[in-house]
Amino acid sequence: MRTLAQEARGAHNPSLVTYSWIPRDENSHADRLANKALDERGASAPQRLNYLTERLRSDEVPTSIFLVRHGETILTPDRKFSGTGEINPPLTEEGLAQAALVAKEVAKLSPEVLLASPLLRTTQTAQLIAEQVDLPIIFDEVWFECSFGIWDGMSIDDVKQTFPDEYQSWVSSPAYAPPGGESYDAVGWRIDEALNDIAALYPGQRVVVVTHNGVIREAIRLATGGSAESIYHIDISPCSISTIAIWPSDGLRALRGANERGHLR
Repeated sequence: MRTLAQEARGAHNPSLVTYSWIPRDENSHADRLANKALDERGASAPQRLNYLTERLRSDEVPTSIFLVRHGETILTPDRKFSGTGEINPPLTEEGLAQAALVAKEVAKLSPEVLLASPLLRTTQTAQLIAEQVDLPIIFDEVWFECSFGIWDGMSIDDVKQTFPDEYQSWVSSPAYAPPGGESYDAVGWRIDEALNDIAALYPGQRVVVVTHNGVIREAIRLATGGSAESIYHIDISPCSISTIAIWPSDGLRALRGANERGHLR
C-alpha cells in the first residue's frame, strides 16, 4: 500500500493536488469504482448498484439543480431545429406568458443561484425569473443548446427531403452530428462536466439553470445512468422544470422531477 500511495502522490505536481481521507460510507462513488474493479477481475461478490437509499438517510445536503427550459419561440410549435445558429429567435407572446408563469413557480423554490444560456430565448426567460427571485443572472455558454449546423431553422420534413442520408444517420445514432453541428453525445460530455462544476461550486445550494430541450434531456439521461440512446425517449416541454440532486462529496446523482409543468395549466 505504501508503494501505491507513493505512486499516487507522484502522479501529479504536489502543488496542484491535495489529498484527504474520506470514510468509505461517505464516499459511495469510490465504493462503486472499487466494486466495479473487483467485478471485472472476476470477484464473486455481486456488484452494488443502489447507493441512493443510504444517501437519502444521511445528513449531507445535496446540491439541487432546477433545469428550466425556455419559453416558446416561433420555431417551437412545428419543432423546427433551433440550436445556436444566427436565427436566435426571441420568445413569442405565448412564450413570454409561459416564462412569467414559470418565474413565479421558481420563486417558490427559493433558489440561491441563477445560471442561464446566453441565447436570446433563454435570456428572456431568465430575466423574468430574475425579477421574481432577485438574483443576478450568470450566463454561461456551456448551457447552449445542441448546435444543429446548417439545419438550424429547418423543419424535419425539409431536412428529410434535402438531407435524407444525413437525417437517417442522425436519428440512428446520438454520436452523429448534423453537417456543421454537434452530436448529442458531445452535448452529453459538456453537460456531464457542467453538472459536476455546479456541485463543486455550489455545494448544498439550490441552483436554477435556464437552458434548452436537448441539454435537459442529456442531463436527465446522465442523472439516471441511461444509455446514450435513451435521450430519444425523453421529451421536455417549454418552461417545464426538471430537478436533479447531486451529493457534492462524491457526485452521486438522482433525478427528482422531470418535465414538471403543472404551473402552466
